[in-house]
Amino acid sequence: MGYLINWVSQIVSISLFNLRSLPQRTGSSAAAIFGIAGVVAVMVGVLSIAQGIQRTMQNSASPNNVIVLRSGANTEMMSGLAGEDARIIGEAPGLARKQDDTMASPELFVIINLPKRSTGTDANVPLRGVGRMAMEVRDDFKIIEGRMFEWGLNEVIVGAGAQLEFAGLELGSTITVGQEEWPVVGVFSAAGGLAETELWVDVAVLQPVYRRGNSYQAVYGQLDSEGSFQEFKDALTSDPRLNVKVMRESEYYSSQSETLYRLISGLGTLIAVIMGVGAVFGALNTMYTAVSSRTREIATLRALGFHSGPVVISVLLESLLLALIGGAIGATLAWWAFDGFRAATLNFTSFSMVAFAFDVSLPLLTRGVMFALVIGLIGGLFPAIRAARQPISSALREL
Repeated sequence: MGYLINWVSQIVSISLFNLRSLPQRTGSSAAAIFGIAGVVAVMVGVLSIAQGIQRTMQNSASPNNVIVLRSGANTEMMSGLAGEDARIIGEAPGLARKQDDTMASPELFVIINLPKRSTGTDANVPLRGVGRMAMEVRDDFKIIEGRMFEWGLNEVIVGAGAQLEFAGLELGSTITVGQEEWPVVGVFSAAGGLAETELWVDVAVLQPVYRRGNSYQAVYGQLDSEGSFQEFKDALTSDPRLNVKVMRESEYYSSQSETLYRLISGLGTLIAVIMGVGAVFGALNTMYTAVSSRTREIATLRALGFHSGPVVISVLLESLLLALIGGAIGATLAWWAFDGFRAATLNFTSFSMVAFAFDVSLPLLTRGVMFALVIGLIGGLFPAIRAARQPISSALREL
């Protein structure tokens, strides 16, 4: 017990001595701190894109909602359902009801080109044809500006995210769909979900524009309870008149974001690792400089009876402290610069744009700081070992 107390006392003494000498090494210490801060800021910033996309997809799904596509289709763009199929789906058991109607919404999904506000280049923007039940199925739908389009007319409402990202979607403006001009009459929100990237019109008006006849691409439905999913799915997949795939909305949107999430997460991690290697060399240089400048002091401590273990730990603690400061600065900068920043990117699964907000969450900030500590640990390890192993006699003779 006494040995342990003495050991801890030595660590504290040497660490305090190291900290008091930090002002003598302001330049190298600052370089290490801001190098690590840059790594963390970039890492958190890139990964917050993936987090934002994932949160947008999660906000799009309701636990009671389902989507029905043609069997073998992974996206609405690849799917196709006849009007009779949509009618049969809407009559399946397990769906919630409102008055005399089931909560089922057959919908058409197409892509139109609109210029991005930031670059002016054309982007693939999703245009969705919906029926009267679409707003009931999505209970988070809300008109926040203007009004709902009139059924049977060439009018369009736009998602709040789409209006921010794409030009020409202000109230009173018009967009070209097919050969006709469609006025923008309203703006809607959907709790930050994917629908906010879309433009909505009356499906009965959109079908003839794209020569789709009485056909749709998906049916969205709301179950009467979460437990009704299997009943609903079994009724459709066992019906010989249908050839469909039934998924919960959460499952569908998770698959939609998977490719993009992995791509951005992998890219962010790769960038962080590459920059982290540079930061490690910066930390190594800083700590080797620190050890070299205190060679005689460390040797004197060793000659006075201080053990090599406390010397190693004290140098590591100094390196970790610098890394922690750098990580905290980088995390703070990333949160200030990126959290809530809105952007749009191409979803490679649906080939349409997704508007989202960067999400700098607490777990992501913690991950960035932990990465900084790993850099500090690696950067301080070898200088710490060198400090502990240097011969006392030769170190005392150094000027």
